[in-house]
Amino acid sequence: MIKKPAYYLFLFPLLATAGCGSDNSPAGKKDGPPPAPKIEGYIVQPQPVSENVQVNGQLLPAEQVELMPEVAGRITMLHLPEGSLVSKGTLLVKLYDADLQAQLLKLQVQLKTAQATEERQKQLLAVNGISREEYDQVVMQVEMGKAEVKNLEAQIAKTEIRAPFDGTVGLRKVSPGAYVSPGTVLATIRAGKQIKLDFSVPEAYAQAMTKGSEVRFTLKDDTTLYTASVIATEEGIEQNALSMQVRALVNSRSERLVAGASVLVTISMHGGENALVVPTQAVIPQARFKTVLVARKGKAESVKVTTGIRGAQNVQITSGLNAGDTIVITGIQFIRPGASLRFSSVK
Repeated sequence: MIKKPAYYLFLFPLLATAGCGSDNSPAGKKDGPPPAPKIEGYIVQPQPVSENVQVNGQLLPAEQVELMPEVAGRITMLHLPEGSLVSKGTLLVKLYDADLQAQLLKLQVQLKTAQATEERQKQLLAVNGISREEYDQVVMQVEMGKAEVKNLEAQIAKTEIRAPFDGTVGLRKVSPGAYVSPGTVLATIRAGKQIKLDFSVPEAYAQAMTKGSEVRFTLKDDTTLYTASVIATEEGIEQNALSMQVRALVNSRSERLVAGASVLVTISMHGGENALVVPTQAVIPQARFKTVLVARKGKAESVKVTTGIRGAQNVQITSGLNAGDTIVITGIQFIRPGASLRFSSVK
């Protein structure tokens, strides 16, 4: 009897094990791409949009000037009626100028003499009694005399302080007889009862601040609404604060509205009755622009958009989208342009 080799006994278990492994491997794999993630969508529809923005502001006088002398001197006349209205050009303060007046009188006499001489020389020139050169020298003396008189009159004018406009005089800082120097504040004068309003708006709302736009404001300790009309804005945006300075003229009249008071300004932003609004999370900020993922033929398409009024949950789209567009509002970070979309729900 022939015995079989022992290695046949080990071969059968190995073949059985290999057979089992080959059956399980193909069955555990599935062909094809993974299913598209489920996401939420939003259908863009026209709707009215508006927003109220509140910022801090300050009331200022329409015009305000600190009255200061241009030259040093002693006050000889003081007419600063505190709290009273004065007219433009009213003499408010006069400094000592007796020495200048004496010099002016002397120059005026010299000028008068030179003018008389010039008249006689003119008659002699007509009959060839003198040369043209001699006559020109006399004319030059007359012109120099006039210039010296003008110069001294200008110096005398600096000893007078007059009201630059119709306004109310504030508190007086000096007394009659005091010696003052250039830069010494004598008093302040404010123009009438007209008041201005200064405030800053964030960069996003700068375009709404056009000349003639109306804003509302309230005092910090009062709920009464007052109105003001925008008269001017700065040309650019402040880079540090990312805001724009705005100045308005107060339309309301009240004794409580005084220069220097702090107020709370309310700016009404109106985007129209048929504005396109989307949830804020749908807008993807880029380095220089903003985008939104729009569903086009079942695939995601990145579209550049321009935003307008922004609220806590929604933002206005002023360009880039159309009414009826379906946009992606969830799972944006996992979706790339061109990817297939399968919405779990659409609002």
